[in-house]
Amino acid sequence: QLVAYEVKRMRAEEGNKQKVLRHIKELAEKLYKNENPYPAVTMHKVQKPTEGCHLRLHQKPFPRLDEGTVQWIIDQATAKLQTAPPAVRAEKKCMVPSGPPMAAIMERNGNALANSARRLEVVRNCITYVFENKMLEAKKLFPAVLRAMKGRAARHCLTQELNLHVQQNRAVLDHQQFDFVIRMMNCCLQDCTAMDEHGIAAALLPLVTAFCRKLGPGITQFAYSCVQEHV
Repeated sequence: QLVAYEVKRMRAEEGNKQKVLRHIKELAEKLYKNENPYPAVTMHKVQKPTEGCHLRLHQKPFPRLDEGTVQWIIDQATAKLQTAPPAVRAEKKCMVPSGPPMAAIMERNGNALANSARRLEVVRNCITYVFENKMLEAKKLFPAVLRAMKGRAARHCLTQELNLHVQQNRAVLDHQQFDFVIRMMNCCLQDCTAMDEHGIAAALLPLVTAFCRKLGPGITQFAYSCVQEHV
């Protein structure tokens, strides 16, 4: 029904958080009523005797109950319950029109995918420029790369690209390359969430022990010394 009737309304509400929240609340109520169609059964309250009622005169004694009559009433009620149909709400079947084509709804998602592909391309290009020592081109793309690190796909792409360069024995970097790689790793780890701990952060672990630079004869600095403060 949402797909069939509500697409225009949802598009109109996109910029207005209050309207979106109201719409979500309406949906939530419908879903709740669908799952809980029967209202709670109200319990009968037995009234307590009033204060001082035992002091009243002319009290009628409580009548003696006839055991046979009570049993007969119980049996009648039990028989009724057994023959009663189960209390299930009859489902109303209805035809819902197909609504607008899915392409109309997926337009924005398509744009998002295109944007995502562009971001990954920027990350790949920047890393290539760094390892080819084209630092001017790398600097131009660098702000866009840092922004892209907000997305998990870009963080994953970074680990894959760096891993490829390690496999090509290109782990020993000069000072400028080292600085670029460290800044990307730091930004990637900064934007990682708990969900990334066993994915992206784990994929970076072998990389931070591979990438290094020579500080002097016999002195090597590895990348982990610059990124080990992250949780």
